[in-house]
Amino acid sequence: MLHDPNRVYVFDTTLRDGEQVPGCQLTTPEKIDIARELEALGVDIIEAGFPVSSPGDFLSVVEISKAVKEPVVCALTRANKTDIDVAVESLKYAKRPRIHTGIGSSDQHIKHKFNSTREEILERAVEAVKYAKKSVEDVEFYAEDAGRADVAYLAQMVEAVIAAGATVVNIPDTNGYCLPDQYGSKIKYLKENVKNIDKAIISVHCHNDLGLATANSIAGLQNGARQIEGTINGIGERAGNTSIEEVVMILKTHAVLGLHTNVNSKNFFEMSRMISSQMRMPVQPNKAIVGSNAFAHSSGIHQDGFLKNRENYEIIRPEDVGFPSASIVLTARSGRHALKFHLERLGHKLDKDELYEAYKRFLTLADAKLDINDEDLQTLMAHRLVKN
Repeated sequence: MLHDPNRVYVFDTTLRDGEQVPGCQLTTPEKIDIARELEALGVDIIEAGFPVSSPGDFLSVVEISKAVKEPVVCALTRANKTDIDVAVESLKYAKRPRIHTGIGSSDQHIKHKFNSTREEILERAVEAVKYAKKSVEDVEFYAEDAGRADVAYLAQMVEAVIAAGATVVNIPDTNGYCLPDQYGSKIKYLKENVKNIDKAIISVHCHNDLGLATANSIAGLQNGARQIEGTINGIGERAGNTSIEEVVMILKTHAVLGLHTNVNSKNFFEMSRMISSQMRMPVQPNKAIVGSNAFAHSSGIHQDGFLKNRENYEIIRPEDVGFPSASIVLTARSGRHALKFHLERLGHKLDKDELYEAYKRFLTLADAKLDINDEDLQTLMAHRLVKN
């Protein structure tokens, strides 16, 4: 299945894990619009919903299956036959259907969620994969809370579900617990100790409870995982999921990793705005890649360096993610270089002395007013026009 060893598959769960945010539920038509945009973005797999959870989720999986052609359409289930039957039915129109089934793998979940034993859980995992495989060729297995699971038991589980027919094994850090080196080591252990691991793709699904989702996902990819699961804008339960746009741009920026995706990064800005609007979830201004301040320079030292050569303070070009443009924001911390840049943009050519005087007046204004706009600059220069 895996032709290019350096290709990273992008699994988008904005419509499933992302939609679990309270107050962010979407209608089926809204989900279809988003799914079509995700297809245009170039994601490989769209997790369309958890069909057994509600009639609305079931309908959304059905309609998304009809609406998209290229991506795999995936439906989530628990490790039981009813869930799987409902998911199979929801995927009947999908050109490339996938069942995503699984069960807890940590002792915490085995004992305190399932009130079970390791042996019983292993049996249920294998049964679920075998049952799903009867209806769908592409079966992904998730070992929930793998981040806190005993690594030897996790390896035993992964080996058993691959033998049962799993094509992808998902190693979630469900609670966002791991440090990057711990998570990377876990993936490396599976690569080295699961004898049939070459028959499946390892997937990383990280949560952001400690702010480490992106770092953990990259650590997983560095150690042999080849599918990344995440959401646009990093939305999701609690502190959210891995931000797809962050992982994709890290791989682009750090070409030395030798990994690539099929995502068209120029669509990120519009995709981000669409998700924010449809789900009524503002994007924090300082959010990496897509935040409104991601390419805004306000300190005088940074502005001066940026205006001399943008690569002084820019490792990603705004146009590479579809961002309108980098902006030089005028504040009380801005320097003369930034003021001159904006005044010239507005048609004011100043000599050295005139700039010195204008800058003094600008600082007085900037101390009194948080945001300086073009109108303020025109007012600032009005006396010059009268004098001339």
